Amino acid sequence: MPSPRSNATTLINLFQKYNLDVKDLVALSGSHFNGKVRCFSIMFRLYNQSGSGKPDSALDPGFRAELDKLCPLDVDQNKTGNLDATPVIFDNQYFKDLVGGKGFLNSDQTLFTFPQTQGLVRLYSIDQNEFFKAFVEGMLKLGDLQSDQLGEIRKNCRDVVNPSPAPHVLY
Repeated sequence: MPSPRSNATTLINLFQKYNLDVKDLVALSGSHFNGKVRCFSIMFRLYNQSGSGKPDSALDPGFRAELDKLCPLDVDQNKTGNLDATPVIFDNQYFKDLVGGKGFLNSDQTLFTFPQTQGLVRLYSIDQNEFFKAFVEGMLKLGDLQSDQLGEIRKNCRDVVNPSPAPHVLY
């Protein structure tokens, strides 16, 4: 997973390692409609963007005020907030939020501020069907990714399943 501080160039390079392109990056980032993020992941953005001692200038002032209330400096940094204004609906609100300067994470907002990705963010913000189509295409590509290791099925993603010992083969 990329860092919440990642910029678009870092994200593009990461996706390219897996043969995923810029369109895949932007469309698949739309899956952030459904999720929560800890205050820890945005404190730098609210109070010390790029070591400046100031908030990220890309943040909409009204949204920044909301985030300040959610995540003041003295808050438990494990407190969480929604990644999207419509967190239980799969729609294009995530992209509308980015266009409006309301991306929760730096790694999200950078998709709108970076020239190579901005056009796709703008397109998906006004054309939900185009977003859905690109999302399906990206998910299909993800499904084709292979690993040299066997995966495991988990009931809870945080709990590693202990592999059973290999059966003994007798010749």
